[in-house]
Amino acid sequence: MTNSEQKSKLLARWLRHRPDAIGLELDRSGWTDVSDLLVKSAGAGISITRDELLQLVAGNDKQRFSLSEDGTRIRAAQGHSVDVDLKMTVRTPPPVLYHGTVEKFIASIRRQGLLPGTRRDVHLSATKQTAEEVGARRGSPVVLIVETFPLLRDGYQFRRSDNGVWLIPNVPPKYLRFPNK
Repeated sequence: MTNSEQKSKLLARWLRHRPDAIGLELDRSGWTDVSDLLVKSAGAGISITRDELLQLVAGNDKQRFSLSEDGTRIRAAQGHSVDVDLKMTVRTPPPVLYHGTVEKFIASIRRQGLLPGTRRDVHLSATKQTAEEVGARRGSPVVLIVETFPLLRDGYQFRRSDNGVWLIPNVPPKYLRFPNK
C-alpha cells in the first residue's frame, strides 16, 4: 500500500467513523475545517500538506471526499457511522441497482436482506461493474440485483451521494434477486 493510499484510508476513517481519534470535530453536516484537519493529523503523527490533501480528494477513484466550494472545509461523501446529516435529497433511482458482497454473507442476506451494519445506510451501485469491484475487496464477488420500483411503491426512499452511491436504510430480501448458482 502506498503512502497516499494509507493517508486516504486514514482520512476516510477520521471523516466517516472516528473523528475523535485525532480530536477532530465534525459539524452536523459532516464538515470540518481543512486547516484543523491538517493540524490534528500532524499532531497524530500523520503529516499531510494542503496540496497532498487536495490531491487525495481529486485522485480518489471512488470520490470519497467532498471539499466545500471555497476549499476551506472537507467531509466524507457517504459511509458514515457517526451521526451526521449530509442533507441529501430523496431521488428516484434507476429501475435496478446492484450490491456487491461475497458468498459468506449470502445466507444471512437471504434471511435478513441488506442491512447497513456499522454504517447508517446500505450502499448500492448504479452499475454491475462497480458492485463487482466492491465485492472483490473481500474475496470473490457476488452481485445482487435490487428491484427499486417495488421498494418505491412500498414507501422506501433513496438518496444519492455526491459520488453517485445510492443509499437506503435497508433492503428486505423480497426486493433482491440473487445470482443463479
